[in-house]
Amino acid sequence: MNNPDVKTSSLEGMRINRFFTENGIISRRAADQAVVDGRIMINDKVAKLGDRVLKHDIVSLDGKVIRISKKKPVIIAFNKPVGIECTSNEDVPENIISKVNYPERVFHIGRLDKMSEGLILLTNIGDVVNKILRARNFHEKEYVVKLNCPISDRQIAELSAGMDIDDGKGPTRPCEVRRAGHNTIIMVLTEGRNRQIRRMIELIGLRVSTLRRIRIMNINLGSLPRGTWRNLTAAEEKSLLNEIT
Repeated sequence: MNNPDVKTSSLEGMRINRFFTENGIISRRAADQAVVDGRIMINDKVAKLGDRVLKHDIVSLDGKVIRISKKKPVIIAFNKPVGIECTSNEDVPENIISKVNYPERVFHIGRLDKMSEGLILLTNIGDVVNKILRARNFHEKEYVVKLNCPISDRQIAELSAGMDIDDGKGPTRPCEVRRAGHNTIIMVLTEGRNRQIRRMIELIGLRVSTLRRIRIMNINLGSLPRGTWRNLTAAEEKSLLNEIT
């Protein structure tokens, strides 16, 4: 049976949960639960966890056939305020998806912790999310970090060299750290561990007062007002996509 509207990423197709997220229907977790509950069919069979969707398969959810239309790729830059949580669970108060309120389903690329602010990218292209988040790609992210008191040259050197933040992943990668005031530094990281900057700062005996991300690869926060988003320019999008492919 043929369904020309259904697209796949390879000759082997894609996992059923990814089929739903790639096409902006439901989250991967929700898709897994729908499979467990027997609500998803592939052709005339009830789907199982790990099943793959091939090019000509017909997929249905709750008896309704999923027809995929060609989506226009979207990548937006959002200036996340403090207090907004990076989660796609819209039941969570102050979640990023509701705050952005984009007219179609988008996914945040990476995270900023709730008490941090600044640049985060969102897209409707699942493959872009995966490629940017791959640790081996070493994509740069730049932060302005205001501290509770002045930082010494020795402490800057400690941060730059990398350190064990006790997350089971070994030392952090060496990073660029430069002074931007007596108690403010700029940090450029090429990885994104959980609360990495805050934990690094605590290890040198200081605390973070404010943490703001101002750049991801070639995309700069610039003067984008807090709590608002913009579409990437054609040049930004082209450069970004070239860098991750």
